[in-house]
Amino acid sequence: MPNHPASAPANRIPRTVWLLGFVSLLMDVSSEMIHTLLPLFMVTTLGLSATTVGLIEGIAESTALIVKIA
Repeated sequence: MPNHPASAPANRIPRTVWLLGFVSLLMDVSSEMIHTLLPLFMVTTLGLSATTVGLIEGIAESTALIVKIA
């Protein structure tokens, strides 16, 4: 199998793709951190009950699913 130098650059991933991937990773991590800490904040700082937090989470999930359909 001959070595084709012209095909070598095609195997490299452009720097822009790496940067966009890294930014996407940071956005996902920050989103997951908020989803984890928000109920704790609502209960400890705002003084909401676990039932109210569950109701808010249920409404948020329902809204997200309805918007996905539309």
